[in-house]
Amino acid sequence: MRIGIIGLGLIGGSIALDLKDQLGVEVLGYDKSDKHKQLAKELNLVHELLTEDELIDKSDVIICAVPVHVLEEKIIELLDKSREDQIILDTGSTKREICEIVKDHKNRSRFVAAHPLAGTENSGPLAAHQGLFRGKKNIICDIQASDPKAVAVCKKIFKSLGMDTYELNSEDHDKHLAYVSHLSHVSSFMLGLTVLDLEKDEKQIAQLASTGFASTVRLAKSSPETWGAIFDKNSKYLAEALEQYIQYLNEFLKIIKSNNKEASIKLMREANEVRRILDGIIK
Repeated sequence: MRIGIIGLGLIGGSIALDLKDQLGVEVLGYDKSDKHKQLAKELNLVHELLTEDELIDKSDVIICAVPVHVLEEKIIELLDKSREDQIILDTGSTKREICEIVKDHKNRSRFVAAHPLAGTENSGPLAAHQGLFRGKKNIICDIQASDPKAVAVCKKIFKSLGMDTYELNSEDHDKHLAYVSHLSHVSSFMLGLTVLDLEKDEKQIAQLASTGFASTVRLAKSSPETWGAIFDKNSKYLAEALEQYIQYLNEFLKIIKSNNKEASIKLMREANEVRRILDGIIK
């Protein structure tokens, strides 16, 4: 099987590295960035670097791992050019708009809307590494619109990366990701801004930052371009999440100002419920 990967950053590059080790798989790659192409070559991310048209012509499966702000246009372009025997899937972090845009395309069934839930705060080919997806979840959205054979191949690919796949409709995907993932990134970015604004002595930040601060603000090191596009595409549900988050922040601010220790403990105990969920004890 020839698998072509368009976009050789953290996600595309990491997929390529894992697939390269598999028997019977030839990994082809393309990235529009000359810098990324050079790095992909130096890092030996793929078996062969091609032009985009060459990759489309030679691939059995095309994985589109480009940023979400260019994903819709690219998927339409790939579907326009696709052969009857080709499968196209994406790795985008938002799904509602892309699924809406392609729903009436004559080749819609060849497309599988996927989202592997894995990543780091780093980006680009240098961030790619083997094992990124092992033990993680993959989501396929609006599965009824995709050909069953295409879905089966998609699941097989992600299973080979060490992922379990489950299904959501695209609307629910964006809603739940806004609450659980996208809000976390906003919180981290704004925490970083707050600390930089309050603490002007950078040496003190470095010296006093414990593992708590480092882990909480880690996501603020993520690519603003990548996450700005994600926030824009999922603004509806992210705004809802932020409004709820701000309500809790304002409530906690009132509690702190009034020195109401009991109320602060009560809120934190309620928040401790997340431990039960993350430990896998779901009601």
